[in-house]
Amino acid sequence: MAVILSLPTGIFGVFVAIGLTGISNSIYVQVALIMLVGLLAKNAILIVEFAVQRRKAGLSLFDAAIEAAKLRLRPIIMTSLAFVAGLFPMSIATGPSAQGNHSISIGAAGGMVSGVLLGLFIIPVLFVIFQHLQEKVNGTPVEKDPDKAGHEYNETIMIF
Repeated sequence: MAVILSLPTGIFGVFVAIGLTGISNSIYVQVALIMLVGLLAKNAILIVEFAVQRRKAGLSLFDAAIEAAKLRLRPIIMTSLAFVAGLFPMSIATGPSAQGNHSISIGAAGGMVSGVLLGLFIIPVLFVIFQHLQEKVNGTPVEKDPDKAGHEYNETIMIF
C-alpha cells in the first residue's frame, strides 16, 4: 500500500508540468504516465524493501524508515537525474513530431521530479503507517540475531 499510495506524487507533477507549459492531456502524456508509474514504483519498492530489512534487524519503525530513505537517496537521485537529463533532448526537439516529443518529455520529467522530491518524504511515512498496522494485526516481527543482522545488511549494500 505504501508503494501504491506514493504514486500520486508523480502524477501530480505530470499535470502541473503540462499545465504550466500549456500541453493538453494527449495519448503522449498518458504514455509518459505509464512509464512514470513504473519508475516511481521501483523507487518506492527500494525504500520499502530496505526499511523492511532494517525493521527485521531490530530497528524501530521510524528508524528503519529514515535509514532506508537515507540509504536509497543517492541511487534514486542519480537514476532520476539521468532519466530527466535523457528526456531533455526530446523537450527541445523540432520538426513534425515535436509536439509528441514535448508531451512525453515534459510530462515525464515533471512527474519524475515531483515524484522523487515528494516521494522521499511520503514513502517513509506511508511505510511507518502501514507497517504499524500490519504489525498490530500480525504481531511484531521476529528479531534476528544482532550479529547476523549487520552482516546481511552489509552484503546487500555491497551488491548495489
